[in-house]
Amino acid sequence: MSLKIRLSRGGTKKRPHYNVVIADSHAPRDGRFIEKIGFYNPLLPRDHADRVKLDLESAKAWIKKGATASDRVHRLLAEQGVLPPLKRSNPEKAKPKKKAQERAAAAATAAAATPQT
Repeated sequence: MSLKIRLSRGGTKKRPHYNVVIADSHAPRDGRFIEKIGFYNPLLPRDHADRVKLDLESAKAWIKKGATASDRVHRLLAEQGVLPPLKRSNPEKAKPKKKAQERAAAAATAAAATPQT
């Protein structure tokens, strides 16, 4: 049984709040879970005390048992100092694509061919 630490959505339409739960990875997102270890309210400001509440000891215990955190929960746990932050970098994605490179090359040759006085 692979365990996940993930968010379970609650609230009404356009007013979400999330419970941080330990669940089997095959269970539905808002369905059966093993334990609730906290909550997350994205509508509150970042510096608000009630934006994220987590039972850190329980989270550490579940991580030792083999539970893996989803991306958002990993970020929340990293902010609390439980997990190291994720480092993601894809420099290839930031490069201009083929057409943009062709336009830049054409502009450079046009600028070089034009005599400046």
